[in-house]
Amino acid sequence: MKIFTRYLLRAHVGPFLFAFMALTGVILINTLARRLADLAGKGLPGGVVLEFFILALPATVALTFPMSVLVSILYTFSQFTSENEITALKATGVDLKRLLLPLLAVAALIAAFMVWFNDRVLPESNHRWSVLWADIARKTPTLVLQAQTINRIPAADGRAFYIRASRIDPATNRLWDVSIYDVSNPRTALTIYADSGSTLFNTAHTDLVLHLFSGHIRQVNLDDPATFHLVQFREQVMGIPGVGTVLNVNNADQDSYRGDREMTIGMLRARIDTIARQKKETRARALKVADEDLERALKGVPGQAPTADPGGIRPPPLAAYTREAASTISAAQRSIDDYDRDMRSLQVEVQKKYSIAFATLVFVILGAPLALRFPAGGIGMVIASSLAIFSLYYIGLIGGEALADAGRTTPLLAMWIMNAVMTVLGLIGITRMGRETSTGRSAGWDGALQALRGMLPRSLRRDGAR
Repeated sequence: MKIFTRYLLRAHVGPFLFAFMALTGVILINTLARRLADLAGKGLPGGVVLEFFILALPATVALTFPMSVLVSILYTFSQFTSENEITALKATGVDLKRLLLPLLAVAALIAAFMVWFNDRVLPESNHRWSVLWADIARKTPTLVLQAQTINRIPAADGRAFYIRASRIDPATNRLWDVSIYDVSNPRTALTIYADSGSTLFNTAHTDLVLHLFSGHIRQVNLDDPATFHLVQFREQVMGIPGVGTVLNVNNADQDSYRGDREMTIGMLRARIDTIARQKKETRARALKVADEDLERALKGVPGQAPTADPGGIRPPPLAAYTREAASTISAAQRSIDDYDRDMRSLQVEVQKKYSIAFATLVFVILGAPLALRFPAGGIGMVIASSLAIFSLYYIGLIGGEALADAGRTTPLLAMWIMNAVMTVLGLIGITRMGRETSTGRSAGWDGALQALRGMLPRSLRRDGAR
């Protein structure tokens, strides 16, 4: 049996490596096609472009590793059956269920590796990729400015400018009918209009400089819309820091901002604890306000006015306190809803790191009995079955994530439901392993029809035969 175990494992190595390289290559090419337009024309060094796609590789591997396990299982067991090796094993009295034990052991090791990979390697690569992409986006914006389009130009200080020009001459960097919107300050709306202008860089080629002609600046204080400032100019120079022809690569450190997909499990849980504490404090403040308002209403004592009365003689009626308390409680409830949504999103990410890794075991349980039922399907059946299972699994994963983020289900159920369903189907198939539903010489689709017929009740099968 040890000899056959080694033979069984070796038979899976080739299909697994081929599927892994093919699937990873296809997804990377898709990534390249989607990002090529953003990378072209920026004069990036080859090393930066290579680093860009290397950092995108871990996110691809996290998906293609479980997928490759399924392809190798389907292909290898289908080949064993079509070449009558499975028949020979059954003739010698070998229980086919024992064939899954070494595969499950290897799949468990792969799952453990994927948990570590998803927790350590993937978040760090996602973070470094995000930082590098932000650095690339700030480089040589004049080469990507499009006429009649609102172009976003991020600055090094965190601000973002939106520039629109009716016509652009890329040879001279000349702009006509220029509009610039600065929305970095939520309390102030600042808009600059110019008849024409030109773009250039400072001597260090690190900052973008806009030289504008014949225009005006409009500034509105949103807290006081009646306040409006208008400044006209014949010539104006403004700079946007951190945007130039030199690529400045920032080193991603632990203190910089990270999205949920850039955090390890420890970071995610620490963030969940922080949000839970903030939620508890917010609820406690809201309950305190509600208790104070209730006590005030029962006693009928208005107390000190929240805002001084203009005459300074009579405090406002009791209803004013109630309205203020209701407003405070309503704002606290909105904050609590936001906290709940953020916590669900982070909990989904934690569960996703485990569920995708566990999919390697699920695909072994599901793939082996499925391949034995379609022995002569060949590579076409393998591809069709793989695509169907991949589609169902990841549609369920994405749909579950959306439902969990909306609060319609728990993050645990959302991320594990597809694993549970496919595991149950696989276990049902394992209990039927060894039952003849087709032969190695039968056509693949004939075998599929025979398998479906075998799943029907006997009464329906008899009616169909008539």
